[in-house]
Amino acid sequence: MDLGELADRLDQAADRVGQEVRNTVSRQATLLRAMIRGNASGRPGPNIITGRYWSSWRVEEFPVPNGGGADVGTNEPQGRRLEFGFWDMTDSLGRHFFQPPYPHVEPAVNALSPQYEQAFRAALDDIFGGGA
Repeated sequence: MDLGELADRLDQAADRVGQEVRNTVSRQATLLRAMIRGNASGRPGPNIITGRYWSSWRVEEFPVPNGGGADVGTNEPQGRRLEFGFWDMTDSLGRHFFQPPYPHVEPAVNALSPQYEQAFRAALDDIFGGGA
């Protein structure tokens, strides 16, 4: 391969980086939400009672230069209490709680971390390995 071909390949790869990063982040964020929901579907995580908390988990994607990011989360007030517990405390309404933690987010993040790295390696292999 001569320098002209190399320059052309690098230009083509550079044009694909942003979209590949966005796609990979989007897929991984959606997978994380699914894993959190799975963990929040019964013990050792929280049980589903009404389904409101389970369905409150959202993926919000946002642009960043040459790529994209995503927030995975819930706005439901019981999220932290379910994840970390609420031991011998009184909430703002005066209710007293002895609630053990029901981890569902941290186990999902820990389980997905190796896959997240592999997904980005695969995206780079696709960009630079000739997947064009």
